[in-house]
Amino acid sequence: MRIMDLADRNRAVRDVPLPAGVIGGAEFAPWGTIGFTLSSATSPSDAYSVDPETLQVTRWTESETGGLDATRNVEPELVEVRSFDGEPVSGFLYRPDAARFPGRRPLIVNIHGGPEGQSRPGFLGRSNYLLNELGIAIFYPNVRGSTGYGKRFVALDNGPFRREDSVKDIGAFLDRLGGDPAIDPTRIAVTGGSYGGYMCYASAIRYGDRLRGANCIVAISDFNTFLENTQSYRRDLRRVEYGDERVPEQRAKLAEISPLTRVSELRVPLMVVTGANDPRVPASEADQIVQAVRRNGGQAWHLLGQNEGHGFARKENQDYQFWTSLIFWQTNLLGTANPDMHVAPGASPTAE
Repeated sequence: MRIMDLADRNRAVRDVPLPAGVIGGAEFAPWGTIGFTLSSATSPSDAYSVDPETLQVTRWTESETGGLDATRNVEPELVEVRSFDGEPVSGFLYRPDAARFPGRRPLIVNIHGGPEGQSRPGFLGRSNYLLNELGIAIFYPNVRGSTGYGKRFVALDNGPFRREDSVKDIGAFLDRLGGDPAIDPTRIAVTGGSYGGYMCYASAIRYGDRLRGANCIVAISDFNTFLENTQSYRRDLRRVEYGDERVPEQRAKLAEISPLTRVSELRVPLMVVTGANDPRVPASEADQIVQAVRRNGGQAWHLLGQNEGHGFARKENQDYQFWTSLIFWQTNLLGTANPDMHVAPGASPTAE
């Protein structure tokens, strides 16, 4: 947060001394104080204020964390790389405590949805369990198409012919992170929801020889069937982003880049999570890829929330999803490294 006096534009811009985190909801009070929320690795969203004259900061709330010591949570580090075409991309890496978890650690790459979303270094909630109790590092990338980096950057993945450029950004991150001396390059996995779920599928297919598993949530598996079956109020909006399936050239390209088309190339264990009442990404998107993977002899866990929509909203379902995901990661990521990282067809049971 920076404050500038517009009545005296020669006055230097002043930085407000705040902890590292994400600021939201900033507003001026009638008496001049600025109120805002701040979320960080060690604190959920709390209410703060700052006096714009003295820069004195006051914290008004201490959010409930269920008895957990939030100060144990690790701060992220910014990772910046250049992608296949020289485009700079970045993300936030959270490392588990090296004293408690020595040696090279497994890593989960967690890709945001949108695609015009953005990963920011706020409070991780239950994901802290992966870091603090299982010793799994987590990386949150902002691939091209993410917001927060300007209009040019957010448009770099628009349309079917540039869509896979964002998937290639994941490859650049894997190059960097796989060479990190604190990360085990033989134990890396990927997850993501909604558009991040498509990225999860696509990354698992393109970089399957470098991954141990993929946990893909409310995910697009075929762009054409997605555009045809998503709720009509969203269809034109999504065509602007992904492409228009009614145009033959674009339809052919959308089919070419869809994970369902390339499902025979998928060799890593897959977990698919979806809501039966999802109006955005219909449950049929999950059904068709699970069926295809199993038909090919692959491993596909399938978690269907009968009373859920686009993401699990009910506490009991969120808990069940988290517990199931933990079993998936313990089975496929924390176990003994498989040198070729491939699952032989039919080698492991599927879960429904």
